[in-house]
Amino acid sequence: MTEIVVVGSENPSKLHAVQMGFQAVFPEHEFVFLTTEVSSNVSCQPMGDEETLTGAQNRASNARNVYPQADYWVGLEGGLSVLDNGEQSLAAYSWVSILGKQKPGYARSATYILPNKIADLIRVGMEQGEADDIVFGQANSKQANGGVGLLTNDLITRAELYAMAVKLALIPFIQEELYPPAMGNEQQ
Repeated sequence: MTEIVVVGSENPSKLHAVQMGFQAVFPEHEFVFLTTEVSSNVSCQPMGDEETLTGAQNRASNARNVYPQADYWVGLEGGLSVLDNGEQSLAAYSWVSILGKQKPGYARSATYILPNKIADLIRVGMEQGEADDIVFGQANSKQANGGVGLLTNDLITRAELYAMAVKLALIPFIQEELYPPAMGNEQQ
């Protein structure tokens, strides 16, 4: 049986992350992956875990509204946090929210620190992807290798960073006996 996974974004790197994550966790399953451009209902550059997680949850929920017949709905949202380390460094990461028919799964990606050249542009109101493009002389890098790919010389791409969080967000679907459906919350 083929299962339908809907990604709440048309960003190719997010789609690739979801494909890598689902195929690694469920190698024996067949999936059809669909994308839909939906709102995160948060700011263009989410700040802090709460806003970033809310953005991922909203994308998954909004994707479910567009394709209610699917089996899974996935929201991915990149965000930043200010570290109180005396330098006010900006830490970059993403949250992934996966809605199944009976339960949700959530996970946060690994974190990396932005260089001051990028952080300074963000502090004056720029989105990270735009700042990355200016500093590295790129165009639309968030649709490709992302800031993490640019900073690591593609040792870790945006899709790879997000794919790990997708795998972690699928834990409740792997360990179903440890994560029973919430009573009355079949559609989280």
